[in-house]
Amino acid sequence: METNNQPSIDFRELKLQQAQTAKLKPSIQLREVIKRGMDVSFALIAIILLTPIMLITAIVIKANDPAGAVFFRQSRIGRDGKLFKMFKFRSMRSDAEQYLMSNEVLYRKYVSNSYKLELHEDPRVTSIGRFLRKTSLDELPQFFNVLRGEMSLVGPRPVVREELLGYGSRSLDFLSVKPGITGYWQTCGRSSVGYPERADLELHYVYNRTISMDIKILFKTVWIVLRRKGAY
Repeated sequence: METNNQPSIDFRELKLQQAQTAKLKPSIQLREVIKRGMDVSFALIAIILLTPIMLITAIVIKANDPAGAVFFRQSRIGRDGKLFKMFKFRSMRSDAEQYLMSNEVLYRKYVSNSYKLELHEDPRVTSIGRFLRKTSLDELPQFFNVLRGEMSLVGPRPVVREELLGYGSRSLDFLSVKPGITGYWQTCGRSSVGYPERADLELHYVYNRTISMDIKILFKTVWIVLRRKGAY
């Protein structure tokens, strides 16, 4: 669900914690530089190589729903609590949220299930959208979020305000890093793992992240995507 309100979190405290950590461990700054270099390099290569696929995807989406938009943009909470628009290929009806809310039973299930519905039961998702979700093609536009510096290749998945509640007192830790296209949670079950387990997995990455861990997650993600495991 889209939100335009920033959660009430003391981001001054978060920045102070980050400054203290960076002062104690200068290697963190080098790691951030290397990570950003990897993000930009791989995102550029991915966009160049995947442009034909993205063009075909856009054409198919538009052909099946000429009145609808090709891209779906939703406000998500990024590093330091900053809101940004996350890009996806549109996989749902144009009136997706209103359509779901009109079904009270299904909407209650959606909320109680960490704001997720299984692909086969979600009435918002189009036939083309189901294919995009299964193959993860809907996520490709997020490489542009990476180039813009709003996301990283690897990190916790960006959340909406309601999902942030699942991190409780650890929200500041969760928001101390950039969200990622993929992350540790995706390699441990993806959408089949909900809260509170998801929060534990995402924070495991936050507390233990290294460049070598990022590389392992990227390789494992490719394998998971090819197997179409846990995507909906």
